[in-house]
Amino acid sequence: MIARLFCLLRRDQQGVSTVEFALIAPILLTLVMGLLDLAYNVYTAQMLQGAVQNAARKSTIEGASGSHAAIDGVVTNAVKAIAPTATLNFSRKAYNNFGNVNRPEDYDDVNADGSCNNGEPFEDVNANGNWDVDPGRAGFGGARDAVLYSTTINYPRVFPIFAFIPGQSRTFSMTAKVVLRNQPYGTQSNSATAPITGHCT
Repeated sequence: MIARLFCLLRRDQQGVSTVEFALIAPILLTLVMGLLDLAYNVYTAQMLQGAVQNAARKSTIEGASGSHAAIDGVVTNAVKAIAPTATLNFSRKAYNNFGNVNRPEDYDDVNADGSCNNGEPFEDVNANGNWDVDPGRAGFGGARDAVLYSTTINYPRVFPIFAFIPGQSRTFSMTAKVVLRNQPYGTQSNSATAPITGHCT
């Protein structure tokens, strides 16, 4: 009797699909949420980049410096239409030319120690009297200046992927940057065309 019952249980296939699904479901759900999270973040990044490019173009015209709140507001509205709880931070830095964007001022490393010091000469492209790792000036800049416009966005993840994949945070962060030259509505400043030589301290 017991042997016969054991044989019947061995041949019974009922409930196998439920067990198999229970084993596969966590992996499947993680994969689906990961793909949805990736798609959402890529779409948000594309909208942010497009809005930043549009705002940067508006920033290049004469008199734009008085309307920075309105220009930044356009980017904010475009992003918040997708991510309502997002926080945005804006930054503008003006450079004399594209070659100076996000790079330190050139200097002559006389003592070969990798630092600008001990009176070593440097090219003071922003004419502030100091050697700078980033010679950019905050703001819209002047005529013909190259302006780096960047926006950083932070928002909570829509899908709780952070609970399933190690190393993921509850919030997602991205930065969009655009460099454009201001329109030639005037003459570029002398400091932009003829940098002076300074000495490192």
